[in-house]
Amino acid sequence: MSQLPTAPLLVVEDDELTRSFLVEHLAADGYDPIAAGSMEEAIAALERASPCLVLSDLTLPDGSGLDLVARIRAADGIVSRVDPATPVLLLTGRGSEMDRVRGFERGCDDYLVKPFSYAELRLRIASLLRRADDRPAAGIVRIGALVLDPSQRSVTVRGDEVALTQKEYALLLALVREPLRVFPKDELLRTVWGFRVAAVTRTIDSHACRLRRKLGVHGDSFVVNVWGVGYRLVDAAPAVVDAEASAAGARGTADADAGRVAA
Repeated sequence: MSQLPTAPLLVVEDDELTRSFLVEHLAADGYDPIAAGSMEEAIAALERASPCLVLSDLTLPDGSGLDLVARIRAADGIVSRVDPATPVLLLTGRGSEMDRVRGFERGCDDYLVKPFSYAELRLRIASLLRRADDRPAAGIVRIGALVLDPSQRSVTVRGDEVALTQKEYALLLALVREPLRVFPKDELLRTVWGFRVAAVTRTIDSHACRLRRKLGVHGDSFVVNVWGVGYRLVDAAPAVVDAEASAAGARGTADADAGRVAA
């Protein structure tokens, strides 16, 4: 088995027998499962425990597994403490093509139909966790004059801090992750605003306009409107900077300067 995660694995299942089976077997395989029997319990566990993976049924007593996926993908990872990139595996008895398509459209990473083989489920979980481990670590992102620090939830342009609302920041965070890609408006409505279906609204345009104005106070051009499609950030790729490496480099420079002064 691959290296086990240090964070818990969240099991969301309203059927007590199935939930107990999953928790027992995952614990026996060395994982740290936490159980939730409803949407409300799942959301509380997401905020409290920051699980490394979510295994969820589609049909819950107070909601849907699709709604849970949408809540996770709409999180900003800062205010809510929920990582929007958390892997989600839907485990359900609904196996039609439309159900699968809806699951992947909403943002799930894998889909397994009941009745299922536990051995297959275990391998799918391990595969999702390997992919999650391969993601680049979140760090300071520099794009031209723009600097975004997710750990501090801070945004600066040419050294000046830019005050953003929660949704403006969430929109910027979405664009920063892939600054060259054009994000369709429907996708931004789902991932940033949590819309379940496509809607005719000026919400994105108004937020993008305000964000462009705030980031462009020194004349820089950020948040590009691609007519009829959506938005991208800029025409330059980001440089992801490891905060610890940067700090170590700064300390090294300071030590060298101190040595020259002493000499």
